[in-house]
Amino acid sequence: MYTIHAIDAGTLETVRRTNLDASGNAPEPWVATGGEPLRCCLRDATEGERLLLFGYEPKLPPSPYREIGAVFAHAARCDGPADAGYPADWAHRPQVLRAYDARGWIHPSTRAHDGTDPQAALAAILAHPEVVRVDSRNIAYGCFMFTVTR
Repeated sequence: MYTIHAIDAGTLETVRRTNLDASGNAPEPWVATGGEPLRCCLRDATEGERLLLFGYEPKLPPSPYREIGAVFAHAARCDGPADAGYPADWAHRPQVLRAYDARGWIHPSTRAHDGTDPQAALAAILAHPEVVRVDSRNIAYGCFMFTVTR
């Protein structure tokens, strides 16, 4: 069994309140054209929604594998994910499932899946007891999508 985590609501509120992202840059206002993956509620945006595009650094222990990447989120607070399962809008998208150990180092069970059965790919990675989390990342752009924990 596992839990899917969107970007923490407190982190999103800090970006909105301070107008600064993980790199100290101002988020870019964005009007959705439709299909932008929203890391606040784990669904694709619909045309016309007001978004922010900003640099996000997933919380990891200090390690060489920390990184910052661009993500979309609603410009105003939203209710978060509609359910706790694998994000329905993203279930058939190929993704990189980057596994991490307790030190924040990438675990060798990291793999890409082709979008046919992401739940089975996650279960296989989480079967390794050293894995403490898995970050789903966009296969083409490398951006963070969500975190998975046991």
